[in-house]
Amino acid sequence: MQTKIIPDLLSTPTGREADDILRSCVHCGFCTATCPTYQLLGDELDGPRGRIYLIKEMMESNQATATTLDHLDRCLSCRACETTCPSGVAYAHLAEIGKTIAEQKVKRPFKQRVLRGLLIRILPYRARFSFFLALGQRFKPLLPEKLQKKIPARQQTPSFPTTQHQRKVLLIEGCVQPAMSPEIDIASAGLLDRLGIETMRTQMAQCCGAVENHLNAKEAGLNRVRANIDAWLPFLDLGVEAIISTASACALEIKEYGYLLRLDPDYADKAARISNATKDIAEILHGEDLSPFKLTEPKRIAFHAPCTLQHGQKLNGVVESILTHIGYELSPVQDAHLCCGSAGSYSILQPELAEQLRDHKLAALTTGQPELIATANIGCLHHMQSGTDLSVQHWLTLLMPHEY
Repeated sequence: MQTKIIPDLLSTPTGREADDILRSCVHCGFCTATCPTYQLLGDELDGPRGRIYLIKEMMESNQATATTLDHLDRCLSCRACETTCPSGVAYAHLAEIGKTIAEQKVKRPFKQRVLRGLLIRILPYRARFSFFLALGQRFKPLLPEKLQKKIPARQQTPSFPTTQHQRKVLLIEGCVQPAMSPEIDIASAGLLDRLGIETMRTQMAQCCGAVENHLNAKEAGLNRVRANIDAWLPFLDLGVEAIISTASACALEIKEYGYLLRLDPDYADKAARISNATKDIAEILHGEDLSPFKLTEPKRIAFHAPCTLQHGQKLNGVVESILTHIGYELSPVQDAHLCCGSAGSYSILQPELAEQLRDHKLAALTTGQPELIATANIGCLHHMQSGTDLSVQHWLTLLMPHEY
């Protein structure tokens, strides 16, 4: 693709990066075949190739419209297009650049600004989110039925294991998951304990930074990333073998720290070290002897691989192989590459599209009549659970009993 980006933009690191990404696109259109929003809407501008043209036009003309921003907002950042692309176009990074530029040129409607501001001020803060969740749980019967389905019941969970082991990992608990589904990290810590691996924690309520970074609160997001790096580096010096997350979206975000702070002279090397040490918990368990966790009787389930696991981290098939190894029968899932519609705050900001994507995903997951649905990310779990009576669980809780 030939580009003529305006000199003021091209003179910046962001502009040069966007130019390189744009020039790597060969217009083939393979990406449209795997784009969830294009499949729903059938509009070229709601697919990766069309959005690439919109970003190119915006960077060449230095102009954007509300329509431009709408099409970019509808992108799930699922990265399915990156998995499909034969040219290796780094679409997700380009889309983030495009959204940032568009927001600088187009003022959002008042309601959008308020909603996005509330998400930025609540979701990354565990105490604030826990407060509003508890409030919702208390008054759940009085809420609209649609909202009731989005509020999980309170969980009673056992304590983290306290046994010390020579092998250690640092678990990043995040902001939303400990409040909505605390059983996930409890199960993972119990599982690792039985494998002779100690789960260490920072004892700090720390968001990975994804919420702010993806809602264009860039400075706040990067400051949070820097604070996380400062808090986590001492654990690497103590000899933990990996930084892990049980939420595939958080694991992906932390693996991106090196990219996010690549231009920061004070943090670039530190961020790269954190990213290199980070693993999804599936990467740890894949190399362990899991025979003690084998089922006595086979159980048929459907597994939804979150986009952040299969397209972002490129770990498609890893969890599936673990589940199959311990005795689960995985029912086939048509169009398994497509997003469920959760996509972080997408299900809040684009509810109509998110619900359509969810319903299509649930139809594909339940065709084989599984006993339950498993997934690997907290957002996908609760988004899908809001649309079905079939139990949706994190795959780690299938390995480790809830009553551990």
